[in-house]
Amino acid sequence: MIQYIFKRILIMLPTLILITLLSYMMMRFAPGDPIKSNMLSSSDTPAQIQEGESEAAKQFRKHFGLDKPWYVGYWYWLTGNPNIPGSKGIIRGDFGISITVNLGTPVAELIKERLPPTIKLNLISIVIMYLVAIPIGIYSAIFKDSFFDRTSSIIFFMLYSLPSFWIALLAIIVISKYLPWWPTSNLDPSIPLTESYWNVLLITARHYVLPIICLAYGSFTFLSRFTRSTMLEVIKQDYIRTARAKGLSNKKVIFKHALRNSVIPLITTSSSLLPALIVGSVFIEFIFRIPGMGMLSFEAISSRDYPLLMTTAGITATLTLLGILISDITYGIVDPRISLDK
Repeated sequence: MIQYIFKRILIMLPTLILITLLSYMMMRFAPGDPIKSNMLSSSDTPAQIQEGESEAAKQFRKHFGLDKPWYVGYWYWLTGNPNIPGSKGIIRGDFGISITVNLGTPVAELIKERLPPTIKLNLISIVIMYLVAIPIGIYSAIFKDSFFDRTSSIIFFMLYSLPSFWIALLAIIVISKYLPWWPTSNLDPSIPLTESYWNVLLITARHYVLPIICLAYGSFTFLSRFTRSTMLEVIKQDYIRTARAKGLSNKKVIFKHALRNSVIPLITTSSSLLPALIVGSVFIEFIFRIPGMGMLSFEAISSRDYPLLMTTAGITATLTLLGILISDITYGIVDPRISLDK
């Protein structure tokens, strides 16, 4: 297995380089740039804009390598910008410095500051999804076409068709009108030190409820329906009928024989859940004004902060590749027919 993991890591490295290369190329070819987005004043007249960039803008562009072709800028991001003292490049662990969101601040510091709210938001969402969605999917498969199965299917298909940002905005409007005391922004509120432990827990939980629901309900619906469909396929297999013919209880057939095999397809979907949640949190964090990675990514996109954008894109790509690797390894653990030694 160690040899297999080593080979997969060797494949992941050029894949990650290709992803970041394409990401940087698209960023540079996209309309707008940091200068036009941030250095032009709203009071500038069309004539002033037509005259061209000021000397300060030209120096800014030259200092950060924005006057170079896109492939040179990508090389600077990899190996370090010679115009910036101490720049080492991403290959030596230097994420660069922010050029618009917080000019001159190391990107690593911005990520370190914004990462905890996003981690908490996504981890809680994943735990809730798996603890609730999978049992619902199993129950719906066991009692197929029951009232619960039909009702849950209708509700889940309706939820799956609704965009998360639309639900988030609607929830804020409804709650602000009918429950004005319920918080609709600021995930990590400033709580007085005089509050008791249970009050702190209650206040924090209230701030988490809406963002978690809006972030997780789409994946929750998909996971539940996918669990139901895979369980139904497994229940129809010959070995399940054989187990029942031997006199095993329905509980033992379901949880010992059917469940393990129905979990195998779920491993594939689980590899994409975390990156999908992180991408979805961009909209949720912006709507609920949560100071996390999603909000930081939105700020970076709005202001064309290339080093920050490249870092967030690289983190998402790395999580995706690691998720696929973990799912493949888990396949070999769950299914004895799959060998990872070859």
